[in-house]
This record gives sequence, C-alpha cells and structure tokens, in this order.
Amino acid sequence: MNPLLELVMGPMLTVHQWLYEHSDGRIGASLGGRPMLLLRTVGRRTSQPRTAALLYVRDGDAYVVIASKGGAPRHPGWFHNLTAQPDVEIQVGRERIPVRARVAEGKERSRLWARADEINRGQYAVYQSRTSRVIPVVVLECHTSKRSRRTSGSNAPARGSR
Repeated sequence: MNPLLELVMGPMLTVHQWLYEHSDGRIGASLGGRPMLLLRTVGRRTSQPRTAALLYVRDGDAYVVIASKGGAPRHPGWFHNLTAQPDVEIQVGRERIPVRARVAEGKERSRLWARADEINRGQYAVYQSRTSRVIPVVVLECHTSKRSRRTSGSNAPARGSR
C-alpha cells in the first residue's frame, strides 16, 4: 500500500467507525466496497466496553474477521479481549448479533484466510509479510436464538483499538 495512503487510513477508519456507531448502522456497513461489522468486546484489563470496525467475510452462518493490525508485531487489542471473553456481540448494519469467537486452525484457517484476502484485495498478504507472527483468523459463530434487531443508539460502547 502507498505510504501516503497508509498515513490517512488510521484517521479515515476512526471516522468510519464513529459514523457506523452513531448512525445506528445506517452508514458504515461497507467501506470501499468491503463489508464491515462492529465488534463489541469488553476490555480484558479495563473491563470497559470496546468497539472495533472490521472487515468480514461470511462462512455459512458465521462471520470471519482477521486480527491483522496492519501487520504490526502484536495482535490487536480486540483479539486479546476475545481470548479473555469469547462471548461478544457484533453489529452488521443495524442488526446486533450475539456470537462466540474461536480461532480457525489448519485447513479451515487457510480457506478463510484466502477468502478474506481476496475480499481485501490482497492486503492481508501484505500485512502478513510485515510480521513474524501468524495473523489469527477469527470465526464468530452466531447464537441464533438470541439475534436482535436492536440498534446502537445513544448507549453505544466506547471506541477501542483495532
């Protein structure tokens, strides 16, 4: 990715997430033609609500996200939050969905990584080339009996790290 583009991506993603959260999901369900969701976790150290806007791919009823953090040497904060408490909520458009997170392994990871990298136009492969860590592929499996049509409204959780 162009270094200038990378410089503006951080602030642009912050604005995108703010719009997604504060428009009750009316704005932000996609970014540059890529599908986006809001992942709502609880900080493992702070116990504070955290939200991250993430690209996703569907795999049956599940949603799949990539813990890339742009190829940084460490996993994103939301990934650590998920490992501490895997039962979380996502928002796709205006719909809030309770999910349970797990890390994909082996052939499943390879298959889902390839699909996500294709949707993200090869950017995840670039991120992987920047780091020695294996970037986790996270599967968010729906608790289908608990699906809700609630919207984010004014009680939206605080923004967290990506």
